[in-house]
Amino acid sequence: MNRSERLYIIDQLLRSRRAVPMHEFLCRLEVSSATFKRDLDYMRDRLHAPILWDRAAGGYIFDETSATGPHYELPGLWFSANELFALLAAQKLLADIEPGVLAARVAPIQARLSSLLETAGHSSSEVSQRVRLLSVAKRQLEPRHFADMASALLSRRQLKVDHWSRRHDEVTTRTLSPQRLVHYRDNWYLDAWCHLRADLRSFAAETLLRVAVLPQAAQEIADETMDAHYAAAYGIFAGVPTERASLLFSAERARWVRSETWHSDQRGEDLPDGRYRLSVPYSDERELLMDIMRHGAHVLIEKPLALRRRLREELDAMAQKYSEG
Repeated sequence: MNRSERLYIIDQLLRSRRAVPMHEFLCRLEVSSATFKRDLDYMRDRLHAPILWDRAAGGYIFDETSATGPHYELPGLWFSANELFALLAAQKLLADIEPGVLAARVAPIQARLSSLLETAGHSSSEVSQRVRLLSVAKRQLEPRHFADMASALLSRRQLKVDHWSRRHDEVTTRTLSPQRLVHYRDNWYLDAWCHLRADLRSFAAETLLRVAVLPQAAQEIADETMDAHYAAAYGIFAGVPTERASLLFSAERARWVRSETWHSDQRGEDLPDGRYRLSVPYSDERELLMDIMRHGAHVLIEKPLALRRRLREELDAMAQKYSEG
């Protein structure tokens, strides 16, 4: 933990009791006695904390009788990027819940989140107003269907669903053994064993038009198998990776891409002329192509040639549409 976090823990311990022995500070802070004493010196000298050693009580105390000297106050605590995102994301998700049976239980959680946000020295409403989390391309989901999916998932039951394929614009009835619900890029997906295809598949939750929980027990798939299938290749259209794409970004676009994480197993290479080469594994090119196209002429697919041809076909079809007018 960093110094700011340690100072707040020291402050909290001193305010919570009459005297605090050194060994308790060392246990909570997980630091050496030398580091702890440097923190105390910093609080006394820089922040004017009235901290004294009380021999009779056998511990450190705040000297409540001290009325002279500068006012002691800890600097405002702020959050790391991950902490702030987690707090605001939880607050946003709870705020999106429609009034219902959970309302009474959600209210205390929302109050606690607001209290945590206010530890930074600002009101939670001010933080929420000034720091925004924007959802992009969020799709509407039938609440009742989602409840059935979650129920079957957690009770380990099979599902009978009518699945609409957006690609082929057709509906098929399938039996699924749900394995995981995944929230990805602001939308929900169900990872399941599809008994019709005898394979693991991912289904966008909003494409399941009818959902019914069946009495049959769900087929269990080992976590290792799930991780190998869904985490090994690019994006939500995962599977055992069959290819690795090599993408060459212009020097201008490299300033953004080199700090992005496209995949846990990606490889990056800075080139002498400022360009950047990114290599990512994939099994289904759809989502990878979408991410490539948002960089336009600033990216070149070096390999495989099949992915390069697939992008060229897509670009030719786009050019044809715009040339027709």
